[in-house]
Amino acid sequence: MNSEKQREAAPVPSHGRKTTGTTPRPGRPETEATRLPVGELAHDVRQERCGIVMDHQDGFVWLRPEGGGTEWTALPGDVRPLNVRERAETVMWAQVARANARSRGEVL
Repeated sequence: MNSEKQREAAPVPSHGRKTTGTTPRPGRPETEATRLPVGELAHDVRQERCGIVMDHQDGFVWLRPEGGGTEWTALPGDVRPLNVRERAETVMWAQVARANARSRGEVL
């Protein structure tokens, strides 16, 4: 019985194999904690564009322009949520664009 306890307490040699633990790999940012929720209005700082977060897939954030259009991908480190002022400006620009389209007869 004593030898069984010693076997349980003794560390198991890895024989040169890499172990997979729960600690993150060095040099790799933890993206789960900073992940923006789907539907959130965000700013892609690399492309200087704002869009709605559509999905998180294969290490990229998928964004779509607020008024619709073609989606694009961005790295999670390049995407940040908009602050209150930026949200207000984005809403204002969308309203102006809609009003201009209506005055040109493009939208009813």
